[in-house]
Amino acid sequence: MQRISVGDDVVVISGNDKGKRGKVTRVLKEREAVLIEGVNLVKRHLKATPQRGGGILEKEAPVALSKVMPIDPTSGKPTRVKFQTKDNVKVRIAKSGAQIPERQR
Repeated sequence: MQRISVGDDVVVISGNDKGKRGKVTRVLKEREAVLIEGVNLVKRHLKATPQRGGGILEKEAPVALSKVMPIDPTSGKPTRVKFQTKDNVKVRIAKSGAQIPERQR
């Protein structure tokens, strides 16, 4: 189990996008990074082909896992995560003691 998983609401804690909130769309384990909706947008220039037109697209770039924190479900503030075992299932617990729910993909 990871500290942050797909579908979690997170906040960026440092960098150009500091303070922005969003939902995790993808976790890149090997790069230790995440993609967040509407955060760390970069422009990509696309050459036109016969099937599609060209143009400038904005897409999300990865953000390092160390730069994001999950949001506490009770207080709505960024929180650290600890792990506990409840009924032989490992769960994520926020600082407030609330369980951070696992989102369905």
